Amino acid sequence: MSYKVSSNGCKVRRFSTARIIEHWALIVTFTVLVITGLSQKFYYLDISRWIILKLGGIDMVRLIHHYSGTAFATLLAVHLIVATLGIWFLKWQPSMVVTKKDFLDAAHNIRYYIGLEQTSAACDRFDYKEKFAYWLVLTGGLIMTLTGLALWFPTSTVKIMPGEIIPLAKALHSNEALLIFLLITIWHIYDSIFSPDVFPLDASIFTGYTTREKMQRLHPIELARIEGKDLDEILEMRISAADKIDSEGAPE
Repeated sequence: MSYKVSSNGCKVRRFSTARIIEHWALIVTFTVLVITGLSQKFYYLDISRWIILKLGGIDMVRLIHHYSGTAFATLLAVHLIVATLGIWFLKWQPSMVVTKKDFLDAAHNIRYYIGLEQTSAACDRFDYKEKFAYWLVLTGGLIMTLTGLALWFPTSTVKIMPGEIIPLAKALHSNEALLIFLLITIWHIYDSIFSPDVFPLDASIFTGYTTREKMQRLHPIELARIEGKDLDEILEMRISAADKIDSEGAPE
């Protein structure tokens, strides 16, 4: 993927159109899966009964859930295939791979939050929090896909695996779904909307663009690579911007 700085130098292209479409497709399928899945898990709640009735009954809810799961599994497979081919043949950088630097960045930010560092950690295209969310959703999606298939086709499953796999799949599918739901609603939504670093919303995944100031603050390593500048120059600019904010915000 290529990155472009707009002519006025204020906007940086961060996500391609393909990534925006992928994200929207994931939002839609995830929302449908949550509504149809949790209404079955918590069937005894009034809100669940209302949803099931509005969708046409439990059989229709299960049908919608199955085919939404098929769409989610397809998105997951396409994502993995494209990423693998891109890294192998197009020499894409594996920007979501967890490295030693991510642990050092996390430790650096802990010191920053308690006032022992002047600025937050200098991150590349994705920081350690984004990588954590990505890998939890990815691995969780694989678990949901495999266990969902086992529950959808139990007869075929027990022909090749022990019968105990069905109750195990049910427990994994249900609990992993709840974990991913909580991750998205608490961690990801906070980090993308309510975090002081991006408030009121990090809209880059919807528009494809972000501000240069935000790139300089949150992803200085990537910005240095995009603009062909020395990283130290970007970091000095970031420190100057932080000092300016502190100065302007200080009481007179």
